[in-house]
Amino acid sequence: MKRAPCSPVTRGLFAVAFASLLSLGCESPEVKPTADGRQNTRAARIEGSLVVQSRARGNAVVFLYHADTPPPPQGSGRPLAFTIIPAEELFGPALGDNAPGPFTAPFALSLVQPGRYVLRGFIDADTCRFVPQPCHVSDFNPWYGVTSEPNAGDVGGGSVDPTNGATRVLEVTTDADGWPVPLTGVSVSFADSATVPFDRPAFQVAEGREFDTASTSVKVLTLTPQQFTGAVDQRPPGFWVQFVDANRDGVPDDANNDGIPDFWPRVVVRKLADDVPGIVDENDLNRDGVVDEEGVDYARVSGGKDGKPDVVVLAAGLVPDPLLAALRDEQGNPRPAPVFVPQLRVGIQNRALDARDPAAPAPLSPVPPGRYSVTLVQSTGQTWRVPNELDPTLADAAGLPGAQSQSFVLEVR
Repeated sequence: MKRAPCSPVTRGLFAVAFASLLSLGCESPEVKPTADGRQNTRAARIEGSLVVQSRARGNAVVFLYHADTPPPPQGSGRPLAFTIIPAEELFGPALGDNAPGPFTAPFALSLVQPGRYVLRGFIDADTCRFVPQPCHVSDFNPWYGVTSEPNAGDVGGGSVDPTNGATRVLEVTTDADGWPVPLTGVSVSFADSATVPFDRPAFQVAEGREFDTASTSVKVLTLTPQQFTGAVDQRPPGFWVQFVDANRDGVPDDANNDGIPDFWPRVVVRKLADDVPGIVDENDLNRDGVVDEEGVDYARVSGGKDGKPDVVVLAAGLVPDPLLAALRDEQGNPRPAPVFVPQLRVGIQNRALDARDPAAPAPLSPVPPGRYSVTLVQSTGQTWRVPNELDPTLADAAGLPGAQSQSFVLEVR
């Protein structure tokens, strides 16, 4: 059957109705928040430019840290996030030569929450481009502690105040509606003056693991360098030691006023989590470098507990003899440069501290028994810890070469 043609009036009504539908279809649907925290997250970004004045060539790595938990050597913080800027993008046609630059490239860190931050980084240099063996290829791998820090020849950098070179604290704020405000125009600088002089202080321990605090006042460990090649490339010939002189007044510091100067490298002996596989610090089960909101709390010498999870460390440091003689010249003055030594002796006391507040560690009693890791921290911020992912029980799953010496833990009873 043939349909009757629409009248002009009818066609007009259809047109109005169709236009109304189109209008309704273009309106944004109402969005309601849910219980899913990820859908309610409001984040910003930090972006800007890298400025590199260096003959090194390699990918640039930029890390984001909380300002109140900076990385070594100032603190023990771990990165909240990182970004990698490929060498091809950073150096362009100059990738094949060793011109000093300057070179620039953009960077960005997304999903940044409101807060105060610092940026650090390094050029993961392929030193084999220009120097003979021994040399390092670019080998940064963020997923393992044994591959996530700079080696000799890498070039350090960060966001600094150009007037005095101090680390710049970046603050992500919110607007009147509570939305985080992006930080743009941030500069991260790298220069050959910050070239890393040493490999990381990879070591092995000669003594046994047991530390019976009921019968022994001090446990002494002898650390000797251990070299690795391949997926983990660390070739320290020994240890580089020097006096700590934070204010650079030429006088060695003595932070604990014990009459013995402080040394680099520093020693940290921290309690590992009980009944948790792997190498997880107690009260940092997510391994973000920040103390968990809930966790184990120990009794203090002053009496009772403070109701907060503790960062349990043992009082430890380098045995001063024979370091004191090696670090002074013939006139008894401190040597300004680091000194090479073939081994280190570390003294660990049967005294435990809650280092949740590093500026005011609180003595604990008694010493919590359990497994403890041993970490060396160089003045460059490079670290090495045992146990680590080279423990044969962990190495195979990680695709790393196993080394029995790297499974060492201090077993405190």
